Amino acid sequence: MKSFILISLPALALLAACASSDMPEASEGERLFADNCTACHDYRGTGSAQLIGGQAAPDLTRISARNGGTFPTAQVLSQIDGYGRGKVSAEVMPEFGVLLQGDLVPIEIDGTLTPTPRPLAALLAYLESIQVP
Repeated sequence: MKSFILISLPALALLAACASSDMPEASEGERLFADNCTACHDYRGTGSAQLIGGQAAPDLTRISARNGGTFPTAQVLSQIDGYGRGKVSAEVMPEFGVLLQGDLVPIEIDGTLTPTPRPLAALLAYLESIQVP
């Protein structure tokens, strides 16, 4: 008896969209961070700037520590891309969606490979690389 592996059309489309792109390294994200994030979050990501309304930019080196030791991939992607506004207004955290367009790479979010623009994936890799206990 022959066995067949069934792959859905959306899964094939995801694989095709991401197949040609190598995963970005943290160093690629570090360059994007230096160009777009250091004014508020400092070059080390420690968040020393005072922002509108007296808020301080958060320490990005302790994202995992604030989340029980787990890096919250979906939450971080949403915050950077502008979809996770929640308690942070657009005046405080700018929306980088337009700056983060590019080839798609697969990022695992809650067990599902999700096509993600390469610059956004690079920033994610960098932020994950600078986490401290």
